[in-house]
Amino acid sequence: MYRPTAKGYFSGCGGMELGIIQAGVNMIQSLDLDIEATDCMQMNRNYFSHAIINGDIKDKTVLEQPNSEIIVGTYPCTKYSAIADIHGTRTGDDLFLHFFRHIAIEQPEMYIVENVPGMKKFKVVMEAMTKLPDYYVNVFCPIDAANWLPQRRKRLILIGTRKPFTISPPKSVHGKPRLKEIMEKNPEIAMPEYVISRINGKYRDKPIIVDPDEISAIAPTCVAHYSKDLGTRLVKDNSSKYGVRPFSIREYARLQGFPEDFNFENKRSAYRLIGNAVAVPMGRWVGEQAVRYFN
Repeated sequence: MYRPTAKGYFSGCGGMELGIIQAGVNMIQSLDLDIEATDCMQMNRNYFSHAIINGDIKDKTVLEQPNSEIIVGTYPCTKYSAIADIHGTRTGDDLFLHFFRHIAIEQPEMYIVENVPGMKKFKVVMEAMTKLPDYYVNVFCPIDAANWLPQRRKRLILIGTRKPFTISPPKSVHGKPRLKEIMEKNPEIAMPEYVISRINGKYRDKPIIVDPDEISAIAPTCVAHYSKDLGTRLVKDNSSKYGVRPFSIREYARLQGFPEDFNFENKRSAYRLIGNAVAVPMGRWVGEQAVRYFN
């Protein structure tokens, strides 16, 4: 089997990278501005043997980067998401142009984009990513992490190739883990006062509560801001004083498909890294399409 080379931009803690490596792609470089994210990848060298760079894509010229057959971009999605409407920040973002710059100049055999479905509403972004000359583009939206995991997480996947290539959307896999199976028996969980206040109805919006004992139970989307508000998503737990509790860091990682021995520091910001990541099985599906194309 031929293993195509790839490099990633906006790599975060490496969810997409890990998935496509599992599929057989040869990662040669990952880049992210967030020092905690790149430090996390560095802590997991048993999974990542390639170059991991802490830096800003805005400062990187294309020709100084190593050539690769695939370029992967998972640029930040906060400006494309529906929640941005509430804060008046749903304006798009210029970061996609820097990713576009790297594709346009290097012209790899394949490029891959992952983002929230809301990106489709931005005509300029979609035109840039789908109308490059000499590329054939497949767009899948939404693809749900629930195909592989007990987490509802809908995303847009865009794959551009130099030659025509047929890709079918992924199907739900058999034997995927149930929510109950990813729960820790004795989790170390923080219960800040604001979580208790939300449980007691002192917030206008109530927490989303899931019951792992329900066979079809599925967790809501793992979000980065969970690191700042653990009260938005709670899981039923009879051993908890309040009958419900936040997800632990390891449970959050499992919801995203990270392996048991993938290290996250035991601190609140780990939720942010995990919530910003691409679900690992989703990345693996993308990598499988890439390997199939090159073989």
